[in-house]
Amino acid sequence: MADKPTKGLADVVAASTALSDIDGKAGRLFYRGYDIHDLAGRTTFEETAHLLQCGGLPNREKLAAYGAELVRGRTLGALVEANIPEIAEKQEPMEALRTLVSLAGADDPDKGSNSPEANLHKAARLTAQQPILVARYHAARTGAAIPDPDPGLSIAANFLLQITGRAADSRAVEIFDACLVLHADHTMNASTFAARVCAATLSDMHSAIVAAIGTLKGPLHGGANEQVMRTLESLDPQGVAQAVRDRLAAGEKIMGFGHRVYKTEDPRATHLRRMSQELAEASGDDTYYRMSKEMEEVVFETKGLYPNVDFYAATVYHYLGIPTDLFTPVFSVSRMSGWTAHVIEQHADNRLIRPDSEYIGERDQKWKPIDER
Repeated sequence: MADKPTKGLADVVAASTALSDIDGKAGRLFYRGYDIHDLAGRTTFEETAHLLQCGGLPNREKLAAYGAELVRGRTLGALVEANIPEIAEKQEPMEALRTLVSLAGADDPDKGSNSPEANLHKAARLTAQQPILVARYHAARTGAAIPDPDPGLSIAANFLLQITGRAADSRAVEIFDACLVLHADHTMNASTFAARVCAATLSDMHSAIVAAIGTLKGPLHGGANEQVMRTLESLDPQGVAQAVRDRLAAGEKIMGFGHRVYKTEDPRATHLRRMSQELAEASGDDTYYRMSKEMEEVVFETKGLYPNVDFYAATVYHYLGIPTDLFTPVFSVSRMSGWTAHVIEQHADNRLIRPDSEYIGERDQKWKPIDER
């Protein structure tokens, strides 16, 4: 008799990958063997995307070539351009991105091929276009004018420019760039698994990314950072500790705490906490950071749970001027580098992903004519 299935596929090894690895007991995360603590704040998002998609950290020549491809890839297709206004009017942010990425596939010059070369080109375009799609969607729904991407600016700098309408200072750009690095990949999370299942059918990269975006949309995956900010906004700054205790006593879940893999602090949270504090102090109003610290202390004292990547990401994005309902889309901007790398890896050594299931329904049912039921 087969073993009982593990609910949620916990601890089931679903694929082999050379892209990222987690040591949950020690609280460590690696991209292609590099510790995230060595990469965050030292390696740009463009370098990290190249590492994941192309297999190694680039030298200056390779980075320049990859950067040039990203700049070329920022141009949106005709279908996307024609439909952004109506999509912005009728769809919420993650719904809109799901639609826009699907439309982008129709105009991609490599849409008919899953070859390694075509996949690399598509990966670069998707990485370049995702921040543009988020910014253009936001501008369309608010009626704001939006600056064109500056070919001399990084993905992080261009995104902050287009979202806020003004050039960000260099330190804000460095912090946001580090956020993108921290969120770039995270082993077999739900959205990455969805992308690989789709890619394993030999479907195209855009289809796999649409599957990933649809999965990230769920509040138990990508939506947690937004919910953290909503929680902070709902609390009285003078009554944080008691409010958190009351919610926990009532059986409510406080978003941004605990992780299926990490048994200690999420290493990404270590960086994000520090960045949140720095931005809070620079803003002149550290209320949300202080509230976050108090929440963290109460949750650990009460439940023994550590903050995960979503908890301090919320206040970092808030202090950077990013609208709260765009926090999950920002997650997709970063994770695009990892998703596309996983599609490339899946296509390079493919086998259809087809798990078994345990049937728990009725047996030996006998058919009756409809008038006898």
